[in-house]
Amino acid sequence: MAQAAESGIASAGLRSLFFMLTPNESSYEKLEDVPQYVQQATPFFVGLVVLEMVVGLLNTGSPVLTISDGLTSVSCGMISRIPLLFMRSCELTAYVFVWDRYHLLELPWDSAWTWWLTFLGVDFCYYWVHRLAHEVSVIWASHQVHHSSEYFNLTTALRQSLTQQFTSWIFYMPLALIAPPTVFAVHIQLNLLYQFWIHTEIIRDLGPLEWVFNTPKHHRVHHGRNEYCIDKNYGGILIIWDRLFGTFAEEADKVVFGLVFPINTFEILYVQLHYHLYLWRRSNTFKTIGDKLSAFFKGPSWSPGKPRLGDHVDNPQVTGQEVPYDPSWPLPLQLYVVIHFLLALGTYHDLFENKMMLSQSTVLGMTCYVLLTLTSLGRLVDQRPTAAFLETLRCVVMVTVQRYGCVKPPLSSLAAPTEAFVSLSLLFWALQSSAQLLGIKKKAR
Repeated sequence: MAQAAESGIASAGLRSLFFMLTPNESSYEKLEDVPQYVQQATPFFVGLVVLEMVVGLLNTGSPVLTISDGLTSVSCGMISRIPLLFMRSCELTAYVFVWDRYHLLELPWDSAWTWWLTFLGVDFCYYWVHRLAHEVSVIWASHQVHHSSEYFNLTTALRQSLTQQFTSWIFYMPLALIAPPTVFAVHIQLNLLYQFWIHTEIIRDLGPLEWVFNTPKHHRVHHGRNEYCIDKNYGGILIIWDRLFGTFAEEADKVVFGLVFPINTFEILYVQLHYHLYLWRRSNTFKTIGDKLSAFFKGPSWSPGKPRLGDHVDNPQVTGQEVPYDPSWPLPLQLYVVIHFLLALGTYHDLFENKMMLSQSTVLGMTCYVLLTLTSLGRLVDQRPTAAFLETLRCVVMVTVQRYGCVKPPLSSLAAPTEAFVSLSLLFWALQSSAQLLGIKKKAR
């Protein structure tokens, strides 16, 4: 029985990625009974990423992703879920609040009609969430994280924003007037999961499905920085909304991926927060209150005298010859970063698994440790001059938390080798930092 149940969960996890669950198997009366479909699908994320790498290598002879870009994308995904350690999902919390107090109808939770109506409602609301995230600068400041990769592969789907969840919930509130929270909780997950597999260059065309559904072909356009790609193809599962509202574009010229002005860094906190700081500095350059507010609430390309969404006059011309930011870094450093990233990923997983049993101060401390690790590894990838000093500090923290049993290896048999590796890491970076300090003193003389 247990084996059959596990098989059913695995099957649901895989099918949820492609919106292949039926109303009968995904309708629930109580909110606590709604499965964590995203969690169930996580092993398939890994499997599909590996499959994409193999197929891409066989097809083109070159890898579809780099270590630096892939780790940055996964790091963004990790950071985006950190608020869930301290609070319930913003979207679901707000939805339940509105439903409990203001709902106008009580559609039956076990009706297939309710299920399909909520699917259309969630996807329609997502279209406007996504469109406004491109058309309102203060929301774009969050969403630009997802567009910051200059590659387009399945790890790009994981490159999510820490802050966007604090605004996106607003757009789903009209649905809370009629659709039960349990049905919404299912579809908000399925809508997100569907969008994972469309981040790929491997799948070129899906024939007649392209008319109705969002596909890799359509989503490549959305991630392009070519002028014909900008602010197009916002759909989640369905592309019909773009066709209806005039935001659809077919894939034409070679798509060049990434932001119009690439950020050229893998430092994770900069990737997440730089545009918020840019908006603040930009608003301070304007004199009138109206222009200052417009800097936040009009389009990213807006400036005084231009229409609400601005124009693309100042955008760099895309030639198709652009080369993604990919600094050269030695293989030993790549191995070092990957190993420490995997150790941090294990800590992150344990943190989510055991959060109900840990004190708030422990959860906060471990969250800071994970953030410190991801930040330091990003600086190592960028090979920043101060990277050695931050990594020395991080290794000191890691040795400390290891001693108190807060960081554990995936297998108990790896405890001694992991501790030795971390200690050697600390020694190496302490020597590197000392050498740099001596070099700075010599230059000062």
